[in-house]
Amino acid sequence: MEHFNSFLNKEDILLSEEYLKNGYIIRDSASYNSVQYLRDSIVNCVIKFLGCKKPENSDQFLNQIHEKVKPDELNNFRLSVIKGINEDPNFRFHYFQSAKPYLESLVGNELSMQLRVNLSIQMPKDESSLLPVHSDTWSGDSPYEVVVWIPLVDCFNTKAMYLLSPEDSVKLVGNFSERAGKNSEELFQSISKEVKFLNIKYGQVMVFDQGFPHGNRVNEEKETRWSMNCRFKSVFTPYGDKKIGEFFEPITLRAASHNGMNYQFPRVK
Repeated sequence: MEHFNSFLNKEDILLSEEYLKNGYIIRDSASYNSVQYLRDSIVNCVIKFLGCKKPENSDQFLNQIHEKVKPDELNNFRLSVIKGINEDPNFRFHYFQSAKPYLESLVGNELSMQLRVNLSIQMPKDESSLLPVHSDTWSGDSPYEVVVWIPLVDCFNTKAMYLLSPEDSVKLVGNFSERAGKNSEELFQSISKEVKFLNIKYGQVMVFDQGFPHGNRVNEEKETRWSMNCRFKSVFTPYGDKKIGEFFEPITLRAASHNGMNYQFPRVK
């Protein structure tokens, strides 16, 4: 870190070292008001779908949503909520504000953001919402991306996602053909003792490297998991299969970059 980060301040260096060692950082949201805005927006979408009154306790309402939505309704329910939040012109702004200083420290201050925020709802014992072990870069995502993962309720144990550490990921990649097995479940079993479930509370945000294997398992807790995820990257880094304008858009382009991108040399006859 000392060679290529010699001009970073101490706080940035410590954050970077933690991220590089673990593959993620978890911090209190940079804007608790923005996190509240995100959850309130989702609660409003939920009560619109259900046709019910606004709950007195949003935390309890979301945690126990499986008592109001049947498993066979879950997909339509989730898509309806996703549609609602992505139609809110302020939703992505508040999403960014929730993690802004951590993104600027780890990624940079000229950022591209995913056009749509994703939402995960994982009810207890539900096997239909599983995300098998994977690395986003294996399917064409840029290794320059990070994911900002924001819970709407406390997430812990099997109610949370898991991640394979950078050290263990290097070992897996170096011996992938022998450990991958015939399917994703066999791959998970080969790393099951090494993955870490990332406990994170409502009001916190996580930034993680989507290049390391991650996923979820059947939620064995008595509460429903609600979490959001959205990708960010530096504007001028490679984009992989998900291009700028199609999947990403610049959100913090600086004046010098704007001028540079529009600069024209004089024409000489």
